[in-house]
Amino acid sequence: MIKAKKILALVAVSTMLSACYVVPIDQYPPRGNGNYNNNGGGVAIVPVPAIRPVYTARLYPANDEASRLGRISGTISNPERGHGEFSFAVGGEAFSGEATRDPGATKGVANASGNRGGYTRCEYVMTRAEMGSGTCVFSSGARFDMHITQ
Repeated sequence: MIKAKKILALVAVSTMLSACYVVPIDQYPPRGNGNYNNNGGGVAIVPVPAIRPVYTARLYPANDEASRLGRISGTISNPERGHGEFSFAVGGEAFSGEATRDPGATKGVANASGNRGGYTRCEYVMTRAEMGSGTCVFSSGARFDMHITQ
């Protein structure tokens, strides 16, 4: 019984110590004037790409041609430096294109072309940073009201 307790104690201590490791914070002492500048070793600074928020674009029919297609839901990525991506699918056709808006501006344009030859042009206004509205006109003559939310 005593042997089992000793073994369990050794296992517990070795398990706790196996996770410990000392990492020096600064391997280089300050230079003569107290500065910590070290030209001998570099620090890699890796830029992290900004995550662009994705907005939901909902298109509601505004004429008879559009009512045949029904409501459409798509996405618009936040225009980074004035440029984002616009995509949706309707009637078996996948549309993709771009949304543009000058940084700080409220008005923007989104264009997309379909894999079956259709296209659309949308004009929109962002009323807040996470909300906007506009209209889209398709090559078929279908007209939609567009609502954008984050």
